[in-house]
Amino acid sequence: MKKRLLVLGATGFIGRNMAEHFAGKTGYEVLGTYHKSAPLDHPGVEMIKADLTRAEDVDRVMKGVDIVIQAAATTSGAKDIVSKPYIHVTDNAVMNSLIARAAFDHSIGQVIVFSCSVMYRSSDLPLKESDFNPNDEMHKNYFGAGWMKVFVEKMGEFYARLGRNRYTLLRHSNIYGPYDKYDLERSHVFGATVTKVMTANDGRIVVWGTGEEERDLLYIDDLVHAVELSIDRQDTAYELMNIGYGSSISIRDLVKKIIEASGRDVKMEFDLSKPTIKTRLCLDSSLAGVKLGWKPRVSLDEGIEKTITWYSRNLL
Repeated sequence: MKKRLLVLGATGFIGRNMAEHFAGKTGYEVLGTYHKSAPLDHPGVEMIKADLTRAEDVDRVMKGVDIVIQAAATTSGAKDIVSKPYIHVTDNAVMNSLIARAAFDHSIGQVIVFSCSVMYRSSDLPLKESDFNPNDEMHKNYFGAGWMKVFVEKMGEFYARLGRNRYTLLRHSNIYGPYDKYDLERSHVFGATVTKVMTANDGRIVVWGTGEEERDLLYIDDLVHAVELSIDRQDTAYELMNIGYGSSISIRDLVKKIIEASGRDVKMEFDLSKPTIKTRLCLDSSLAGVKLGWKPRVSLDEGIEKTITWYSRNLL
């Protein structure tokens, strides 16, 4: 009998990759939610319109589901994180609270939730899950989003302790690849850089800040693989695991790699007046290796090549 797998936020970057992947696997009946965007046009995914900040909508879509992948979120890039940090807090806290309650009410077997690494302090060394200390001061630009993610993690732990649901919380690093946001108003650094490089018509692109900040970048297929392994191998009520590439790269060097992969003759310029978040971070994902047998399989250079190819075929 097929398992009914629901992807919340199936039209977003991570959600779409999850929905399309599991739609191609035997043994799953895949459902996905959408709200303001157009529904995903995929023959293997049944799309359901829902506003996940409304309790009645959440309850409706969760009925009869075996597995939930919670990929719905209000997200954007550094501009909004700096100027409008509240947009990443309120709606996300509301929708995740309603989702956890409905999963409990409907006794859904497994709930997989994407956290992220914003709660970690800047560090020169790879950070383990235990390296987050609630008494540490978060970066001022991540205070709201960081504590919202911690709240979601603890809520998952709370419901897991009640005995009806198995929870997987994945603290992933910066994810990139097909279906990422590539518009310059909402994109993160990777998507924004690809768009700038691929559409530059005057031989130059502008990088926000100094380019010295460093990020851990993980190709989307590796995150999908972590989810698949969690479904197949997790045998505990609650697991919180880092999912990251394991090393960081400066934005300056990342831009160089993307330009090189594009084959275009583009020069970098730096605008120090633009928002930037000067931190350095990479994740130690050894716990996921022990618990799931997971490790990243796509190198950064390979992931950049794959993304440039996808962008050229789908967005140019």
